Amino acid sequence: MINIQYKQRDCLAAVIWLALAVMCVAARPAVADDFPNKPLTMVVGFGVGGSADRMARAMSSYLADELGQPVKVINKKGAGTLLAANYVLARPDDGYTIFASTFSPYLTNTIIEGNAEYTINDFSYMNFQWFDEELIALSKRSKYKSLPEVLEAIRTKPKTVRASVVRGSGGHLMAKLLLEVNGIPTDNLNLVTYNSGGQARAAVAGGVVDFIVISAKGSESIREYLNPVAIVSDQPSANWGVPTLNEVLKPAGVEAPVLPGSIRGYATSTAFKRNFPARYDLITSALKKALENEDLRKLLDRGEIGRRWIGPERSEAMMTTNFEIIKHYGYLLQH
Repeated sequence: MINIQYKQRDCLAAVIWLALAVMCVAARPAVADDFPNKPLTMVVGFGVGGSADRMARAMSSYLADELGQPVKVINKKGAGTLLAANYVLARPDDGYTIFASTFSPYLTNTIIEGNAEYTINDFSYMNFQWFDEELIALSKRSKYKSLPEVLEAIRTKPKTVRASVVRGSGGHLMAKLLLEVNGIPTDNLNLVTYNSGGQARAAVAGGVVDFIVISAKGSESIREYLNPVAIVSDQPSANWGVPTLNEVLKPAGVEAPVLPGSIRGYATSTAFKRNFPARYDLITSALKKALENEDLRKLLDRGEIGRRWIGPERSEAMMTTNFEIIKHYGYLLQH
């Protein structure tokens, strides 16, 4: 009788243990699945041929090698990356959609200007690999030869000086801020905004405008048409042979905030990271390994595409910091 009772108790304990084990497995997301078992999609927030697009297409095949599945690049341009961001968030939060874009300042601007229903916290930033500072350069066809000369003309001869920028970019904001810190009405400048860097650069190269404020690295192709005068940075640019903006402004007793330039990289929805942490880590690790590939590094260098690895933690912190800086000065883009 005693043996039967012991056996019944042992069987009951085994049943309870098995039930608890099954419940634990069912309650947590699949972390040991066969992800990825189908192609992934990398969504670019700009058109074909732009900086973010070139970065994504250069990375895609190497990332595919690391993940063991093809990575297809598609473009969802429009509304300063608003369309692409909404598209990414509308996709299933399963890891098969990666957002490749210029997150600062574009994603930030879609939020600050009030058009976006999402926040920066709806995205999880895996890595920012390409940083670009803003270059201020005159057209060689312009009659102006220095930045102080241009600023004085804007001050004393309203609407006679023309400048090109990419709408909603860091250069757009910097052009407005440059006038404000010098006490010049922003309406004095004939500011021409374009939807792409290629159009803005063509305008200054052709002498349609007097100067441009735009990302430095993407401007190498029109270097021969430019008279570079300043870099928006804390350090002078050896590549362009120009001082910092504040060094140029110092004789006038003026100092301008150094706004962050373009920051490009990769993100997913925060819901994906929360629901599938193992999948998220797998993609992040694959990005890191891809950037360690010597063939890819040579390819990126030839295309003058950034290849830094700073990881999720620093990327998240940088996005938050830059959002606050741009938010502080974002009112300049409201008029």
